Amino acid sequence: MINNVFKDILDEAGKIIVGKRMELKIVLASIIAGGHILLEGVPGVAKTLMAKTIARVSGLRFSRIQFTPDLLPTDVLGTYVYNQSDGEFRFRRGPIFANIVLADEINRASPRTQSAFLEAMQEGQVTLWGETYEIEKPFTVLATMNPIEMEGVYPLPEAQVDRFMAKVVISYPSRDEMMEIIDNLREIEEFQVDPIGEPNIFLEGRERLWDIHVEDNIKRYVVELVEATRRHPYTRLGASPRGAIYTLLLSRALAMIDGLDYVSPELIKEASKVTLPHRIILKPEARLRGIDEYQVLDEILNTVKPP
Repeated sequence: MINNVFKDILDEAGKIIVGKRMELKIVLASIIAGGHILLEGVPGVAKTLMAKTIARVSGLRFSRIQFTPDLLPTDVLGTYVYNQSDGEFRFRRGPIFANIVLADEINRASPRTQSAFLEAMQEGQVTLWGETYEIEKPFTVLATMNPIEMEGVYPLPEAQVDRFMAKVVISYPSRDEMMEIIDNLREIEEFQVDPIGEPNIFLEGRERLWDIHVEDNIKRYVVELVEATRRHPYTRLGASPRGAIYTLLLSRALAMIDGLDYVSPELIKEASKVTLPHRIILKPEARLRGIDEYQVLDEILNTVKPP
């Protein structure tokens, strides 16, 4: 069964990424659902390694873009190069043309370069000089951000943040996990993982998402959660309809990985914790009181009764 392949991918990736099975599961589910992921964490918590590992184990083509202030849109999308043999310009594809694209430290790039991602992320295509080039599917952008550095960075525009299906926070490993990392350091450094999946597995999984049953009361629960993000007293702007759509899509993908043919309220809660917080914009007084988006969502999940 297809869910067994996805479980095998998680198991194999877990040999390299220690103690982050839930985070790996969210990333894998987002790829199945056709979404993009923000990975946030301090330096050294294996954000880049997680992206490389998922790509290698999944059998997907991987590219990495190190974002810097002087990076140009053509460095990402590609450009036309003059061919002296026939006197014509030919398109040379940029690193955006891959199944999994790691946009490392995306908030270091200028707004002009960040905006170059918008069409690719939303439409799965690149347009240059009036010509449109399709990006091979599956296509997922994994963008990393360092939350502690404020100098030399450009905040992502809300339009771009909203295009990420999920935001996954990578925390420090526990003491036991640190010991396991140290004990298995050679295997991790040598990056010994076996490719298990292939692009067609993900395309098949994406098609089968629609076979995962969602009851009407579950759909209403998602709508109530999204509406509650807009009504909360500390919220200036709540989640958009895209937030509801992504919550349902991600919960379907999580159900598929678990071998279920239906979506439960627990899966909705699991999905909403990564699909909704980055879509909530708080009022200034919330920050002054030390309240963040995750605390607001926790309160909403405790207030809105599941079916």
